[in-house]
Amino acid sequence: MPPTQNTLAAIRLSPPALIQFSEDLSPLNELPLSLPADCGLYDIFSPSIGSTLAVELSCSFGQSVLFLDVETGSVTPAFPAADSHFLAWTADSKAVFLRVDSVGNSRIVRINIKTLKEKFIPITELTYDLAPKPKSFDFTFTFSRGFGFGSEIFLAQRDGYVVELLHADPLNYISFARWSPDGTQIAFIKIPDSQMPFTVGGLWVMDANGSHPRKLADADAGHGYAANWSPDGRFLAFVVRENREDESANNSAEALISNIYIVDVITNEMTQITNFDEGHVETPHWSPDGNSLFFARVLNGRMELQTVSAGRVGDEPYRDPAEIKVLFAEPACCLSWMRK
Repeated sequence: MPPTQNTLAAIRLSPPALIQFSEDLSPLNELPLSLPADCGLYDIFSPSIGSTLAVELSCSFGQSVLFLDVETGSVTPAFPAADSHFLAWTADSKAVFLRVDSVGNSRIVRINIKTLKEKFIPITELTYDLAPKPKSFDFTFTFSRGFGFGSEIFLAQRDGYVVELLHADPLNYISFARWSPDGTQIAFIKIPDSQMPFTVGGLWVMDANGSHPRKLADADAGHGYAANWSPDGRFLAFVVRENREDESANNSAEALISNIYIVDVITNEMTQITNFDEGHVETPHWSPDGNSLFFARVLNGRMELQTVSAGRVGDEPYRDPAEIKVLFAEPACCLSWMRK
């Protein structure tokens, strides 16, 4: 069996193409993309291992998910019968969880990437976030009963036929649950349950059984930026809103000023990784060795992919990040590390 290879996938916007980079950031190949009419790119999602990307589009009829084989270039609709919204890859990388047919018969399904066979998952159709436990068939799912009711996060077993409440919050939306690599902890973002589109929330962590929930830090909320675990499971990289007193940033995404921070989940020590005083950053992604972060920065309506060394040596905390570098100069979006 050949050794696995880590590659960084990114989307160049014009003309649309999937660009792959090696771990040392040398360009490997370029795969032209042809998007369906009336659809724009939303994001890409890679499995824990494999050569298939899930590509989510924003279309005139709603969201749509495609399977893109980066080796052959073949594109297959994951759920052609209606709209589909990506939730997560399964832990074994053989299928994806989707929320489908939101207008007609909204439900949560699992779609096999090879056969496209649909499996109904008997959890609430109000689910907006789902996260498989590493090396397991268990998963968490999060939902809200509506404005003013907060949210709840459950652990599901046996394809959702057995569920257990892990955490409920009547004042906040729980979002972007992320399991630690060893499956012992769950990180998540809390967003105030209010009519304000964008605000300051919190980065939280709890044990896998829902015990010992604790807030680690303030975090940007409402824009959709998840926190991500370092490969060794000790640190979380996340987005912090800097202009929290600017009321215009409560309603306009373009007014946001933000940076990437890292927090040590053992000591709560925080390190600021970027130091921008204008524009905003999006979800940070760790390199496979845990020594660098990759992210998109938006400034004056232009999105650019950038990387920064996280400044860590051995087991020491992250300190003194290095100079930020542009991954490539063309407008681009949607980073995802692939392991093939």
